[in-house]
Amino acid sequence: MNREELVMICCSDLSGHVKGKAFPTADLEKRRSSGIGWVPTNAQITAFNNIADSPFGSLGDLLLIPDSDAEARVDFGDGSPLEHFFMGNITYTDGRPWECCLRSCLINALETLKAETGLSLFSAFEMEFQFLDDETDYGPGFGLPGFREKKMFGEVYVAAMRAAGVEPDSFLREWGEQQYEVTMHPQIGVKSADNAVMMREMARATSQRLNDPITFTPIRYPNAVGNGVHIHMSFLDDDGNPATYDPTGPGGLSKPARHFVAGLLKHLPTIIAFASPSAISYERLAPHRWSAAYNNLGYRDREASVRICPVADLPGLDVAKQFNFEFRAGDSTASPYLQLASAVLAGIDGIRNEMEPPEPTEEDLSILDEAVIAGRGFERLPSSLEQALERLENDQVVRSWFPDPFIDVYLKHKRGEMAHLENMSPDEIYKAYENAY
Repeated sequence: MNREELVMICCSDLSGHVKGKAFPTADLEKRRSSGIGWVPTNAQITAFNNIADSPFGSLGDLLLIPDSDAEARVDFGDGSPLEHFFMGNITYTDGRPWECCLRSCLINALETLKAETGLSLFSAFEMEFQFLDDETDYGPGFGLPGFREKKMFGEVYVAAMRAAGVEPDSFLREWGEQQYEVTMHPQIGVKSADNAVMMREMARATSQRLNDPITFTPIRYPNAVGNGVHIHMSFLDDDGNPATYDPTGPGGLSKPARHFVAGLLKHLPTIIAFASPSAISYERLAPHRWSAAYNNLGYRDREASVRICPVADLPGLDVAKQFNFEFRAGDSTASPYLQLASAVLAGIDGIRNEMEPPEPTEEDLSILDEAVIAGRGFERLPSSLEQALERLENDQVVRSWFPDPFIDVYLKHKRGEMAHLENMSPDEIYKAYENAY
């Protein structure tokens, strides 16, 4: 059977899905500069493949331009077609960045951080997902039996990640039912989000080839263990030296790091609409789920929205090179580009206004009175997507970070997603997200 190799130029869209157009690989050199045609209303295709209210209608033309530094070309060695795609930027036909391009949004945020502070973001994503073969006994969380059960998947997956240019860090059997976690090594700038997209897509590609279904849904049913996305962040100065750690600072945070964290926490009740943007995300963002329920800073606290991570203080190891903080309030229904961009923009606002973070928590906030929590500078995160969207709609500071018409387009997209769910039972809603992600 004759075949001609195809390659795809992709974007990570408002639903967190990866979409794009393919063309013959023979045309790649031409496409590197000219890209491929795209349509504005494509941004309004929701997670459920319905089209939300669009301000663009049937009008407008855009380009998807590939980034040569964001290419995945993976041969699984089983005779199946290559996984070959680029992540790209969405532009107008004259090359200007499109206001609703999430990758361009992140690039702009990182450039602003660098211009105003001299700092580069060094970040890494970790993601949780679940297998759907409910009949299998996976053994205890973190156990060798569960690792052994999915060792074939893990080895194929790690090889695919590495071939795609993602440096794998760990693959483990997590605590939840059929739950596993994958992490990568940190990268500078936009490459971290590129790798997060590829890490997720290589999991799906592995799942398809091994006929072993998985889901990245935030939570499969009420009271289940949720699947989160955690982003580890630190900073490098102009010389590439660590700039996050100060042993005399609160929690070990340097001055720019603590201002950044303070801004992230202050704006988290609004930007949670970007980080955890599904109707079921808020079932996971609750006390005692090891996720995030308050906009608090925690010292080694896995229920904090931002956690100061431990380091190995052993002979020969540099504490400053290890030191980082972890943003724990996201999930895989979001685009990694928008998750990271909104966190960076919030952090920049904290640096500009020299905000100070609250004292790190080391206790269960849910047992405290609301007045005590407020007095310590924390608040409960929104408990539903609609609450989060209303807060975003009315937050003029956060709106000012994004060009028009981005926020209004995003709100329409998410409300279109919610409208699709209106006549579904709770069980049907959970299943819809499980299937979509």
